[in-house]
Amino acid sequence: MTGKNFTEQLILAKMAVLAARAAGFEVSDMSGLPGSVPVRNLMLSGQAQIHWDYTGAAWLTYLGQDRGLPDQTEQWEAVRDAELENGLTWLEPSGLNNTYAIAVSEDVQEELGPISKLSDIAGLPIEERTFCVESEFNSRTDGLTPMLMHYGIARGTPSGVPNSNIAILDTGAIYEATARGQCNFGEVFGSDGRILALDLTVLEDDRKFFPAYNASAIINTETLQQYPQLRDIFDSISAEITTETMQELNRKVDVEGQEPAEVAADWLTEKGFIRPS
Repeated sequence: MTGKNFTEQLILAKMAVLAARAAGFEVSDMSGLPGSVPVRNLMLSGQAQIHWDYTGAAWLTYLGQDRGLPDQTEQWEAVRDAELENGLTWLEPSGLNNTYAIAVSEDVQEELGPISKLSDIAGLPIEERTFCVESEFNSRTDGLTPMLMHYGIARGTPSGVPNSNIAILDTGAIYEATARGQCNFGEVFGSDGRILALDLTVLEDDRKFFPAYNASAIINTETLQQYPQLRDIFDSISAEITTETMQELNRKVDVEGQEPAEVAADWLTEKGFIRPS
């Protein structure tokens, strides 16, 4: 088993380890690697057999496509089909869609009126179109500038979103800045636990700009052929994981300070996938 070194990936990797061990497999835990490249290399080389990853990340980063697909099923099917040539089988996608999103605080919603979707931003006064984003999102092909364009708002113009309305912050600082009102709209990841902890609301992407980033278990195809029972184990877990589920599990780690392995074990036990220790 392998995985990346941020909270959600650590939780998912620990779920994989615990579920496989409960099914009688001997498991080497190689989670917590620094970034996508080492994880991908382990999977392609066969040194690791199981990993959770995201459809949009695979499509854009691993498979080199220019644009993601906003439809979650179409995105998963496209990745699943392409990855078979790489000796990897993508199992059924979960309901966890950890895509980019734009969030607002309760105070902003009360002050500016009913704001529930991204298209509402175009109807606001220019001085209220303020954004906090990280540097990567500021320049991505699925980031701020094309997002604004998709919603009919020009960036860098007096009648759209002037550059002075955009603050570039570190990822972690954006959540607090949005909650405090430093900006009205903050870039977030859809399943981040700080959305719940800070009472932020994710705006609906009503014109389907952001690619789908559904999490799915990936298994080395030869390993899956040898142990087909792995499909049922991981498909059953995926069926129970939603964006809201991961927001809560991530919150327990990032806000309450619990260990990812503890959070994963408690959730798997609660859902009946493993027995209490």
